[in-house]
Amino acid sequence: MDISARKLKLITSALNDAEKEVTRAVSLHSPFNSAHEGYAVILEELDELKEEVWKKRSERDRGAMREEAIQIAAMAIRFSVEICEI
Repeated sequence: MDISARKLKLITSALNDAEKEVTRAVSLHSPFNSAHEGYAVILEELDELKEEVWKKRSERDRGAMREEAIQIAAMAIRFSVEICEI
């Protein structure tokens, strides 16, 4: 299955934004103390996305949804590194 050039560009942009968010979060916050804490942070971000998604379609902010999705990705990366790899 081929990925269109446009979709590949969007994926690359999202990955770059997630990398920036991971870097920002790591510089501002201590590492996760436990798997439970990491899970809670991811769940908090997921709840923020859910809040936006559950709005009426006409009231949703696609930029806000993308931002929350990027934050979820970034926290999942932190979890992977701070809890699973170290």
